[in-house]
Amino acid sequence: MTGGASFIGSHLVEKLAELGAKVTVADDLSSGTLANLSQTEESIVFRKGDLKDRNFAESVVDGTDVVFHLAARHGGRGYIASHPADCASNMAIDSTVIDASWKRGVERVCFASSACVYPKSLQSQKKKHLQPPRVLLHEEDADPFIEGKAYADEEYGWAKLMGEMTLRAYHRQHGLCGVSCRIFTSYGPRENETHAIIALIAKAFIQMDPYEVWGSGNQDRNFTYVDDTVEGLIRASEKIDDATPINIGTSDHITIKDAIKLIFQLVRFEPKSIRYDTTKPEGVFSRAADLTRCKELLGWVPKKSFTEGLEKTIKWYVGTRHPQEVRSHLRELLYERTIFGEEGS
Repeated sequence: MTGGASFIGSHLVEKLAELGAKVTVADDLSSGTLANLSQTEESIVFRKGDLKDRNFAESVVDGTDVVFHLAARHGGRGYIASHPADCASNMAIDSTVIDASWKRGVERVCFASSACVYPKSLQSQKKKHLQPPRVLLHEEDADPFIEGKAYADEEYGWAKLMGEMTLRAYHRQHGLCGVSCRIFTSYGPRENETHAIIALIAKAFIQMDPYEVWGSGNQDRNFTYVDDTVEGLIRASEKIDDATPINIGTSDHITIKDAIKLIFQLVRFEPKSIRYDTTKPEGVFSRAADLTRCKELLGWVPKKSFTEGLEKTIKWYVGTRHPQEVRSHLRELLYERTIFGEEGS
């Protein structure tokens, strides 16, 4: 597995180990940490290195049946907006890993793509008298080979779309089996503060007042708990082998305003005022997944409710952070993939 020391990757490692798989993790620890692998360190093989290095990539995937490719330069909206070159470098990582998998005879590749591949025009605020203001994104809505369906979300989204195209090309030409999983706004324990839910929890945790929200607060996402994301990745890797893309997320439209209300309730903090900063990056207006293909091909949809997932995430955050440390480094935490006090920071 590439990127196995990261947020989603480490949860996936634990699930695969639980299922009895022999797991090798390749990670450069640029954002992932060895602490994330503490529950599985005795049962896995860990290799640190740069996956843009072809020799390293080939040595890591050699003898592997399935490659879960999660390694990427990524972060939340602040990171994506301020690190375009880092996000664009994902094209080199994806190309190298997919090519290495084919050369070394890997049976299949499960590529962690993103909802950011979808055209931004489908996720903008619509005039209600013209069409519904919010839509569900179907896999056919994003395709680099169809005019009008390639308008990804910044460099990060374009890189993911090119990764999908690369996997499809290797399937067509070389018969490499695989699937591209379009992950929708995953959240949960071990996530960093560049992502919306953790950022909002962090601000409530330090009792920020006025409480700052990026954007209008009317933008929505389909927040998907990490356990469901992991389950979707595994099921997709078992069921799909023709490089078909599939949504891994929920169909719920949850606004940022509704999310912070629930966070205030669970953290037991209510600010005197809320400041909506529309000068900050807020991303597209609306994003949620059409689950038709997920139901048909996987026979499954995510199960965890937002309230239940948020409770688990807040419990983890409060138990692993110190208010003064978060308060002192908040700006850096919101823009950089940093976890203070842990290896890999």
